[in-house]
Amino acid sequence: MMLKFFLEAEKLILPDSVQKAHWKEVVEKFTSIDVETFLKDMTGQLIWVILKIAVALLIYFLGRWLIHHIIHLMDLSFERRKVDRSVRSFLRSLVRGLVYAILILIVVQLLGFNTTSLVAILAASGFGIGMALSGTLQNFAGGVMIMFVHPYRIGDYIEAQGQAGTVKEIKLFSTVITTTDNKRIYIPNSSISNAIVNNYSAETMRRVDWKISLAYGDDVDVAKQTMISMIEADPRILHAPEAPANPFVALSELADSSINMIARVWVRTADYWDVYFDMNERFYRELPEKGLHFPFPQLDVHLDR
Repeated sequence: MMLKFFLEAEKLILPDSVQKAHWKEVVEKFTSIDVETFLKDMTGQLIWVILKIAVALLIYFLGRWLIHHIIHLMDLSFERRKVDRSVRSFLRSLVRGLVYAILILIVVQLLGFNTTSLVAILAASGFGIGMALSGTLQNFAGGVMIMFVHPYRIGDYIEAQGQAGTVKEIKLFSTVITTTDNKRIYIPNSSISNAIVNNYSAETMRRVDWKISLAYGDDVDVAKQTMISMIEADPRILHAPEAPANPFVALSELADSSINMIARVWVRTADYWDVYFDMNERFYRELPEKGLHFPFPQLDVHLDR
């Protein structure tokens, strides 16, 4: 039924005499083909195509080897010139992307494709691609801004976009950080370049604060002198003029269930957490030896009869 339908449709489209002439021409061309010549031509074309593919693959792998060595030479040059590691990472990604794009165009041209037409098509569709990849282009622009502004560098410990970790790499489109529990997080450059970035490593010194709660009735002078003596005994704690200020201890608050002592000292950034945790342990162990007490929350209730 379907064959009959198509035959009838063809009759409606072309007259019968035209159809017969057309089929006669097709049959004559097919019967006039020299099989030997045809096979030779096909074999020659096949060999030529295989050779082009082999040369294209050879050029591709040689190009990859050359790109690897170019990146290696860039790294050596950056090392000699003491270029910032953040700039190194960004430029390495940029150069690798550009050189690979050139390599792909060369390979495509060797395969016989018209690269001029390909570039023209890409240029003509650039607006549409740009709209579709607007987020990616914003990430690239954010990476460029990070390179110029330097809100952080590789090796800095930062907090941004709800994430905190050490900056491991600044790529074309994202910043890679590693958290303290060794998770790798990729933050888009567009979002981090427009966000509030808390850089804990930017300054050489940081202030460490403690708030120690003591019981009502404890001697404030004894508490203050004991805490100052403990702080003075730690060589990692800095004093003026090396630090912005000398160690400071004072009574800061009369709370509901305790009196709160505050201690503030300056240390080098690398010593921050070690000093913080060590002094916590010392406060807990040594303050009770001086007759000082850590209170529990309590509430006085008076009943009238």
